[in-house]
Amino acid sequence: MRPTTITTHDSTGRRPAWRFWAVSYSLLVLLTGTNLATPLYGTYQRLFGFSAVIVTVIFAAYVAALIPSLLIAGPLSDAIGRRAVLAPAVIVAAVGAGVFALADSTAWLFAGRVIQGLAVGAASGALTATLTETEPRGDHRRAALLATAASVGGLGVGPLLAGILAQYGPAPRRLPFLVEIAALIPAVLVTATLPERTGRTRWRPRRPQIPESARCVFLVNGSANFLAFAVIGLFLALIPTYVASLAHSANLVLGGGAVAVMIACSVIAQITAHGRSSSAVQTVGLCLLATGLILLAVAGAVSSLAVLLVATSIAGVGQGLVFLAGITEVTTAAPPERRADVLSSFYVIVYLGVGLPVIGVGFLATAIGLLHSVQYFALAVAALCLALTITLAYRNPQARLTACDRPAQAEPDPHEQEGAPR
Repeated sequence: MRPTTITTHDSTGRRPAWRFWAVSYSLLVLLTGTNLATPLYGTYQRLFGFSAVIVTVIFAAYVAALIPSLLIAGPLSDAIGRRAVLAPAVIVAAVGAGVFALADSTAWLFAGRVIQGLAVGAASGALTATLTETEPRGDHRRAALLATAASVGGLGVGPLLAGILAQYGPAPRRLPFLVEIAALIPAVLVTATLPERTGRTRWRPRRPQIPESARCVFLVNGSANFLAFAVIGLFLALIPTYVASLAHSANLVLGGGAVAVMIACSVIAQITAHGRSSSAVQTVGLCLLATGLILLAVAGAVSSLAVLLVATSIAGVGQGLVFLAGITEVTTAAPPERRADVLSSFYVIVYLGVGLPVIGVGFLATAIGLLHSVQYFALAVAALCLALTITLAYRNPQARLTACDRPAQAEPDPHEQEGAPR
């Protein structure tokens, strides 16, 4: 099977800058929509009568739909082209927003999250790969920066936007999702007019497989980002309720604002660290993530919103640095003909981090209360971040680079050779 290419240049042979920014917008608005419900879960709990455990299970349903979608759509877009996968995915995202707008029971929330999971799974890897392919100067680091900023930015814009619209606008459980549907219309047009792939190849289902040359980089960055996004999952699912209990206020903007602060710090950190050594950025990010989590536990112990704000900011910076380093290294290590495939597998790790650990927090909350369960979670993840940091720092960056390069030069894996594209 021959590697294929995508024609992303205009008639002058240059990549048009507008397309790069339009794809960035599409990724941002897609991720914004998937987190609009975050500040509304307290309202849904009161109206539909479910517990914190159900909130985390709703998140798990999203991840359960997203992961198989990622694994299928990533290699599919490598084979048949980005446009054929992305345009339908954005339309499905609009359908998911519509389901939330009509929700009048818990079953609707599950249905909406499953549909959103399918859409984000189909689009995440392909959109990130498209950013790399449409970057005007072919700058992979700049493309990775925009991918992380748009992805993480959407996680923060969604809760804040929904909190403001639901608190101060009419039809609080519908307006945020109607706004999302309107915002997705330009994204449909962008993805439907992407350049067509030349030299299509035949796609066939296969188990997830990372090219040998990228495996070490994938393992290191996948582990770090699993922890980083476990923190994101906690903030999206339970921190709004945690904030409300500390503030003794039901204002929806407070919960969404706490998530937005974390994400804003994440994006600012990514912009600031752009172009720096990925290994150094990752090490600093893990240390800051651990520090923020420890302060998050302290905030609950002393019932201080001020400490919570500091903890949120530091954790946001750490998460942003870890994610930037991960996307940059994985994108650079992935072979061009397998880029969306590898990135989709990376996003599987990311979304497992979002969905799985927080379920345990939800179940723990039913036994010991939300405050203590969040504290235990924060301290456990902080310990894992520090352990990973020590493990990575045990070798200097040059030794780490050599170790990660070595598998590609070692004796070939016969199974890898047998299934590799030709």
